[in-house]
Amino acid sequence: MTHPLPAARPDVLIVGAGPTGLTAAHLLGSRGVRVLLVERNATTSNDAKAISLDDESLRTLQSADGLDEAVYPILVPGTGTKYFGIGGRTLLHARGTGDQRLGHPFKNPFAQPDLERVLREQLRRLPSVDVRFDTRLTSLVTQHPDRVRVSLRTGGEDGPVEELDVRYVLGCDGGRSTVRDLLSIPMQGRSFPDVWLVVDTLQDPHDQRYGMHHGDPERPVVIVPGRDGRCRYEFRLKPGECEAGTPPPIALVRQLLEPYREITAEQVERAVAYSFHALLADRLRDGRCFLLGDAAHMMPPFAGQGLNSGVRDAANLCWKIEEVLAGRAGDALLDTYDTERRPHARAVIDLSVRLGRIVMTTSRPRALLRDLLVRTAMHTPPGRRYLTEMRYRPDTRVRTGAIVPLDGPGRELVGTPLPQPRVLHGPHHRLTRLDDVLGQGWSLLGIGASDADWATVTRAGLPDATAVDVFLDDRAPRDHAGRTGIADADGRLDALFTELTGCFVLVRPDRLVAAVFTPDRAGLAGAELRRFAARPLTATVPPTPDPAPEIRHDPTGVPR
Repeated sequence: MTHPLPAARPDVLIVGAGPTGLTAAHLLGSRGVRVLLVERNATTSNDAKAISLDDESLRTLQSADGLDEAVYPILVPGTGTKYFGIGGRTLLHARGTGDQRLGHPFKNPFAQPDLERVLREQLRRLPSVDVRFDTRLTSLVTQHPDRVRVSLRTGGEDGPVEELDVRYVLGCDGGRSTVRDLLSIPMQGRSFPDVWLVVDTLQDPHDQRYGMHHGDPERPVVIVPGRDGRCRYEFRLKPGECEAGTPPPIALVRQLLEPYREITAEQVERAVAYSFHALLADRLRDGRCFLLGDAAHMMPPFAGQGLNSGVRDAANLCWKIEEVLAGRAGDALLDTYDTERRPHARAVIDLSVRLGRIVMTTSRPRALLRDLLVRTAMHTPPGRRYLTEMRYRPDTRVRTGAIVPLDGPGRELVGTPLPQPRVLHGPHHRLTRLDDVLGQGWSLLGIGASDADWATVTRAGLPDATAVDVFLDDRAPRDHAGRTGIADADGRLDALFTELTGCFVLVRPDRLVAAVFTPDRAGLAGAELRRFAARPLTATVPPTPDPAPEIRHDPTGVPR
């Protein structure tokens, strides 16, 4: 799907059409931003690299005009990860909380070529996005105060070169990022000498909907079944078996797979030996250029967060770019991309390294101690919750940035993702996902608020927002002028907001809670956010949709 360059200058150049770049193109294009997406290769990748899409990533795709519905058919409805110790004994099954808190399954296997294909095909819905494959960025010619001049080459070394001006450049071009190199941004961290063999197989007998981490120190192994007979195997290699970057011999592949299945060369979709990195770029922004995904950070795969971290980058940055382009925010908002994303990216990298050392250790004494500690913890309710709900994962809370953590009720929600229960919406009490009511922009939820409370808040200079009345205690939702109503459908909305009656919850476009406040403190919240906003606007509400049946996912496909 390659279009000619639009007559209007693109606002944003995205370099790299992997999952992060494609997601960014959808997030911007669904908001009407003019995007040029370029990819050095002739098509999307055929390599099944990333294999897990989490609930937060699916929620981000949902925000791009319901893109999650196109992705669900290529996913497996995942149930987490099962960990095994020495001798193959089960240690625990990490399932998460199991309540689909963000509105989607927790952890979901998929094949990256399928994901990239779907994301690329769905770009046809977005007339403001143009895609050029076999096109590479050759130079960031000049950064001006209001634009960046870039140079692009189409085809081979003798292909035509053109220069154009864009407002922003997003480097989503992977670990060997051209954008990062042109900006001379170093990465800090370390690479690991351990070599792993990754084998993607076809016609596999595994049908489990969870990943399996076998922590036998003699040979640590990861197995992740996928859809339609696909299965990923990862083996830690011993010295001399195969070097990183060297094509593995089929004899070695057969030897390692023998305990699990027979294999023919035709059933090996991909086999590669490689080592891991734990790296973070020194800065994620340089003027009007930004780094996302592997261009910004690289991590071992043991936490399953490489691709998901890139999607998280896109979710954090793209709405901010659209706010600035629309004149609703100033440049200071874009500085919060690094401020908000760096701490979490660092924490996820560190977790990935720790999991590799503990779960995939080759030290028998360390493995024995690991198994003992895990079994002991599983005999206590707090220990069981900590492990099975994966509470060891880094807190996603934003502590500094475009948020206003005021003292008072609900402060603990600020900087965290707003949960997404299903709600009853509008006069027909339609069962709806919460985000589908909130829309793509800012949203302001009044919890049992009166008309007088709303009048006070709308004079506080808060960002333009969809105004939502939250009705608690089994009351029916109803719309008011300029506001839409929602009510509890299954107990989750009431549980979330019961203690906040009379308060307002301001939610950013990326579904992070920006502030919680009482009407008398709305002015303080507005003043704090005006550090970023170009001008205050009043709340608006979209028309209530006609009654429609409940949205249901394709039952044949979901995530790990």
